[in-house]
Amino acid sequence: MAVCLQVVGLMLGVASWCLASSCTSSQLWRVRSQAESMSSSQRQFEGLWMSCAASSLGSLQCSRFKTSLGLPVHLQVCRALMILSLMLGLTSTIVSVLGLKCTKIGRISESAKEKMALTGGLLLILSGVFCLSAVSWYASRIIREFHDPLYGGVRFELGTGLYFGWASAGMAVLGGSMLCSSCRKKTPLPSARQFSYSLSPTTGGEQIYRAAPPSESSSKAAYV
Repeated sequence: MAVCLQVVGLMLGVASWCLASSCTSSQLWRVRSQAESMSSSQRQFEGLWMSCAASSLGSLQCSRFKTSLGLPVHLQVCRALMILSLMLGLTSTIVSVLGLKCTKIGRISESAKEKMALTGGLLLILSGVFCLSAVSWYASRIIREFHDPLYGGVRFELGTGLYFGWASAGMAVLGGSMLCSSCRKKTPLPSARQFSYSLSPTTGGEQIYRAAPPSESSSKAAYV
């Protein structure tokens, strides 16, 4: 059961990292609202790195943001969070592969593998939290500006890249939880022991119990 949880958790982690990579490089974080555009034949959309404009004739023009320090604070923070999410997700995948119970690399003990799998699961959950924070903050800004009657800029709507980010965050948290739950410690059952007692004359008739190892005669008698 633990092996299945680890394998499924690792597969979810890999899929989550692929979605997070697509989300980070996507230019569809926000799309210009059709209610704001004068012509329905033109579309404008933006991502974390560039802004693009497309026409109904198939032409596409993209321009990178010329400055990094002049960008809004939330955009810079979202960039940093997504990059950290990708780095943690990649590290988690490598550590989790080394901690799988079905892999044998060198002379790694089972306890060390459990710790590595637990570390990989925690890193994967942290990666999902970073990705979730980035896309949720970006989406909240879009929604607040869209419904603000005093906002004088261009109004945008949620893009496909944000949904990729939410899916990636959910898969990362679920996969990390599976990796962590596969490392639950099992409490060892108490071993059966035999006890013998003897009466000591110096203790005034008190009984002293001592543990005695099982003998061959007692083990043979148990099968009779």
